[in-house]
Amino acid sequence: MRRTALLASAAVLTALIPLTAAGTASGADDPAPVPVDRFEGEVPFGQQPAEGIFTWGGDADDPPALQLAERTDAPEGAKVLTGSYDISGYGGFTHDFAADRPAHDWSAHQGIRFWWDGQNNGKKIAFEIKDGGANGEASELWTTSFTDDFSGWKQISIPFTDFTYRTDYQPVGGIDHVLGLTQMWGYAVTLPVGVKGHFALDGVELYGRADQSRRASVTTDSAVYPVGEGGAAQVKVTVATTGSAPLDEPVTVTYDTAGGTAESGTDYTAAQGTLTFPAGTPSGSTRTIQVRTLKDKAAEPAETIPLKLAVTGAKAPAETPQVVIDAHGLPYLDSRLPLKKRVADLLSRMSLEEKAGQMTQAERAALTSQGDIAAYSLGSLLSGGGSTPTPNTPEAWAKMIDSFQLRAQATRFQIPLIYGVDAVHGHNNLAGATVMPHNIGIGATRDPQLAERTGAVTAGEVRATGVPWDFAPCLCVTRDERWGRSYESFGEDPALVESMETVIQGLQGRADGRDLSRDDKVLATAKHFVGDGGTAYGSSTTGSYTIDQGVTKVTRQQLEAVHLAPYRTAVDRGIGSVMPSYSSLDILGDGQGPVKMHARADMINGVLKGRMGFDGFVISDWNAIDQLPGDYATHVRTAVDAGVDMMMVPYTYKDFRTTLIDEVKAGRISQKRIDDAVSRILTQKFRLGLFEHPYADTSGAAEIGSAAHRAVARQAAAESQVLLKNEGGVLPLKKSQKVYVAGSNADDLGNQTGGWTITWQGASGTHTQGTTILQAMRKAGGDVTYSKDASAPLNGYDVGVVVVGETPYAEGVGDVGNGHDLQLSAADKAAVDKVCGAMKCAVLIVSGRPQLIGDRLGAIDALVASWLPGTEGDGVADVLYGKRPFTGQLPVTWPKSESQLPINVGDASYDPQFPYGWGLTTLTRVPNGGTATLKALALAAAAAERTHSAPAGRAIVTQARLLVQQKAGPGITAAIAAPFADADHLLLTGKYAAAVAKLTEAYRSVT
Repeated sequence: MRRTALLASAAVLTALIPLTAAGTASGADDPAPVPVDRFEGEVPFGQQPAEGIFTWGGDADDPPALQLAERTDAPEGAKVLTGSYDISGYGGFTHDFAADRPAHDWSAHQGIRFWWDGQNNGKKIAFEIKDGGANGEASELWTTSFTDDFSGWKQISIPFTDFTYRTDYQPVGGIDHVLGLTQMWGYAVTLPVGVKGHFALDGVELYGRADQSRRASVTTDSAVYPVGEGGAAQVKVTVATTGSAPLDEPVTVTYDTAGGTAESGTDYTAAQGTLTFPAGTPSGSTRTIQVRTLKDKAAEPAETIPLKLAVTGAKAPAETPQVVIDAHGLPYLDSRLPLKKRVADLLSRMSLEEKAGQMTQAERAALTSQGDIAAYSLGSLLSGGGSTPTPNTPEAWAKMIDSFQLRAQATRFQIPLIYGVDAVHGHNNLAGATVMPHNIGIGATRDPQLAERTGAVTAGEVRATGVPWDFAPCLCVTRDERWGRSYESFGEDPALVESMETVIQGLQGRADGRDLSRDDKVLATAKHFVGDGGTAYGSSTTGSYTIDQGVTKVTRQQLEAVHLAPYRTAVDRGIGSVMPSYSSLDILGDGQGPVKMHARADMINGVLKGRMGFDGFVISDWNAIDQLPGDYATHVRTAVDAGVDMMMVPYTYKDFRTTLIDEVKAGRISQKRIDDAVSRILTQKFRLGLFEHPYADTSGAAEIGSAAHRAVARQAAAESQVLLKNEGGVLPLKKSQKVYVAGSNADDLGNQTGGWTITWQGASGTHTQGTTILQAMRKAGGDVTYSKDASAPLNGYDVGVVVVGETPYAEGVGDVGNGHDLQLSAADKAAVDKVCGAMKCAVLIVSGRPQLIGDRLGAIDALVASWLPGTEGDGVADVLYGKRPFTGQLPVTWPKSESQLPINVGDASYDPQFPYGWGLTTLTRVPNGGTATLKALALAAAAAERTHSAPAGRAIVTQARLLVQQKAGPGITAAIAAPFADADHLLLTGKYAAAVAKLTEAYRSVT
C-alpha cells in the first residue's frame, strides 16, 4: 500500500484556508509597525543557534536558491529576498531568531504582513509562524496560506487569528496547542510543488493593535453532544485570550436551539439566552448551557439540535455545536438479534447517499474539516505511513480516533467509523510500540505458533489505541528479490506463506469472528490480491519503479498453485478484509492480456467471493483506482463492479462519493451491487462491536511496548536469525572473548527496523524505543569494542562481528534499479575486508532481502542472515552468545549473482549460494551414522505421515536436514541445493517421507 509522508505535501496545503490577500489600513491609534525582516543584510544566511535565514527541502534538489538582490522597485529599502525553485517533494525557507537570546513578544499586534512579488501562477504559498518551545527548530508551528493569483508587488496582511495549528507535522510533537504570541521564534515559507518558478519577498513586519475581538475567542468543549432520549446535554462555553490575559471588555454569547432534524417541544425543550463574560474575566473561564431532550414512545433514528451561538467581543467557534438525540428502539441497535437481521434492518433504512459514504475511506489528515465525517456519512478513515497524531502517543491516538467517532454520532443512524492502519510488523506508526521482525524474518522462524503470538501482540497494541482494523498480513509469495516489498513476504514458497497464516488468528481470534469485539483483537486484511509477488522485472509503469506494481504473467496453474493458494487458507481462517494489488495480472491463454487487479471482476467477484466464499469486504489500495484506464467515472464504475467494496481515496473522498452516487442514479452501477458492498462493511462493523463500543478501550494501553510484548518480539528476532556459515565454530561467542564490532547496522535502530516504521519509508537513526544489536551485545555481558568503519586498531581481539546491510525503504522506492542494488555499500565492504582480514569474523546482514556476498564468503568465518529484526536487538544477541540456539531457515533462495534472479525452489536450473530452507544450528546435536541414519529416518518419516503426526514428522525431517548440512559444509553444489530446497517444501506440505528421500539424494551428492 503506497503511503506518502505527510510533511508539507501539496495535498495537505490545499486544505488550508486561503487568505484574502490585501493591504490593511492602520488605525490612527495603532502602534508603529515592527520590522521582522527588511532584507537589507541585517539578517544573515545561517542557522541555529545564531539568527539566520536558511533553506530546506525533501531532497537535495528541493531547497530553493536564495539571495539578497538590489531592486529599484523594492517596496522597502534597496534590497529584497529573491529565490528560484523547482520542488518535487517539499521545500522552502525559514527565518529563525537567535536561540541564545530571548524569544520575541508579538502579542501586542494584530498580525504579520509582507510584500510579495506575485507571479499570478494560481499556486498556494504556505506561511507559518513559530510559537513557544526552546528555539525556532523546537517550537510549535502555526500555519495558513495565500494564493499567488496576482502580478507584481502586493502587501499580504495576515491576522494572527487566521493561523491554525499545524496537524501534519510538529518538530517536537506540539507543546500546548495555544498560539501564545509571547515567545515567537520566527516564520517560514513553503513554496509551491510541481512548478518551476521564482519569487521575491520584502518588508516582513508586525502590524496593527491586538484588539480583543481578535485576541479573544469563544469555544465549546465539543462539536457534538450525543445524549439518550430524555437526557440533557451540558455544553461548556469557554472564553480564552491570546497570551492568557484577562478580558479587557465584556464578551457576550447569545444562544438559540433551532434548525435541526429534532422538533422543538416534541423532541426537546427550546433553549435561548445570553451568557456574559464581564471585563476582567480570567482567560479560560467557562459557562454551561443545558439542552434538555424529551421522551416519547417512538423508535427513531438520531436527531440533531444545533446550538447557534452569536458572539460579540471575541471570535466565535469555528462551527455550530450540535446536540444529538441518540437513535433508539430500532432493530439494528439490538445486539441480541442475529447479525444478518441487524444488517438487513439498517441497510433497508439507509439512503443511497449514506450507502455511498460507507464505501468511502479518507486519510485523516486530508479531511477538509472533521465535520465532513457526518456531512458525507464517511464509513472509514485511515492513517497512512507516518500519518500520526501530535504527540505520537497511545493517549493521543485514542483521543484522535474518539474525536472522529464522535463526529459519526451526528449521522442519522450513528454508524461508527472503521479506522485502519498499516500495522505490518507491530503497531509500527506508533512511537514506543513493540516492532516485530518484518514478515521475511517471521518466515525464517518456521514457527507458526510464534507467528500467531506476534499477531496477538500487534492486535493488542493496535486496538488499545482505538484502531480496530489492520491492513495486514501481506500474503504475497515473493519470487524476485529485486522487488522492494520482498521483506513484506513470509517467503518464496506458498506452502511457507500458508503455514505462517496463523498470524490471522493472532490478529482476529477464532475464524468465525466471535472474538473480533474483544479489546485485544482487530480485523485483519489479506493483501495484495493476487500475484503481487510475481511481477516481472522491468514491467512496472509507476514512476521510476522497476518491478513493484508491474505485471504478473503466469499460467492458470501457476496462479492457482503459487499465488492464490495463500488466499484459500486466509478465507478458511476467517479473514475479514482483502486488499487487491496495484499490479496487473496476465493469465496466459485467457485472451485479456495484462489487467489491473482492481479491475479484475473474474478474480475478485469470481474467485475470491464466489469460488472461495469470502464473506468479508474488499478495500482498495491507496488511490489505486486512479491507475485504471478511462475517466474518473469509469475508474469508479470499473472497480465497484469488479467487487471492490470500499475505496481508499485519501484526498478525493468527496469526488469519489459524488461520482459513485451519480453512477448509481444513472443506472451504470446497480443498487444490488451497492447493497452487497455496504452489507459486507456493516457486517464487520457489527462483528467488531463498534455499534455498542465505538470509542477506544484503552485498558490494554499499559501493555504497549511492555516487557511481555517485547519478549515475544525478542524471541521472534532470535528465531529469525539464519546461520548460513559457521566455519570453526566461531558462533556462538563466549563472554570471555574480546569482540571487535563494526559495520553500518550494528548500532542503528532505524536500519534494524526497516521501512514501515514510524514513517512510510522508515529512516536510519533512532526514531522509536528499542535496543540495537550493539547495545544488546553489551547488555549480554560481552567484552565489546565498537568502531563503525573499522578505523580503530584491530589488534588484540579474539573475534570480529561486522553488522552490515541495507538502509530502510518501502515498496517500489526500494526496487533494485530504482537507486538500489543487492550489493553491500562500499563502507560495509571495507569494514568486512578490514575485520575479516585481521581476525576470525562473523558477518551479520541486516536487510530485507539477500545481499550478494559470494566474493567475500571465503574470508568470512560465520555468516548470518539477520533480516530486519525489529526493535529487540536482544534477540540477535541471544543467539550470538548462545542463550538460544540458531534455528532459522532461509525463507527465500540466496542467489550467487543478480543474473540468477528470479531464482526459486523448484526451478529446473537451481544453483544458488544457499538453497531455500538452509540454516545451520548451534547447541543442537547433529545425528551421526550417515546413510544408515537417513534410512532409519525415512522409515520413521513414513510412519509419521501415515499417522498424521506433524510434530514427529517435522522433527524427523529436521534431523535429516542437519545431517546433510553438516556433511555439505560450505561446498554447496547445484546437485545438493535442488533436492535440499525441494525437501523443505515437501516438509511444509506434510510429505515427510518424500522430504527425507530428497535429503538423502542431497547427502549422496556431497563429494
